[in-house]
Amino acid sequence: MGWLSKLFGGAVGAEPKAAETETLEYNGYQIIPDPMPADGQYRLSARIEKEIDGETKTHLLIRADMIRDRDQAVEAAIHKAKQVIDQQGDTIFR
Repeated sequence: MGWLSKLFGGAVGAEPKAAETETLEYNGYQIIPDPMPADGQYRLSARIEKEIDGETKTHLLIRADMIRDRDQAVEAAIHKAKQVIDQQGDTIFR
């Protein structure tokens, strides 16, 4: 498969997308882990969402951390998202 296909998500047998990953509720926020495949590993990534005044706000958390195992990347993303929520609260949406 060409490098352009890999770059734009055309990989055969690709890993599940965020919609297929379980959402976790934490202190009124929704955490959706979404590890990003990169060079045979996974970049730590998650979406953090919260409804504020009837509008769903979203923060995309992407870290440089690379993890070989997808399940471990999911767990690390959840842990990091909780840490960001605890430290920054609703200011992550600004």
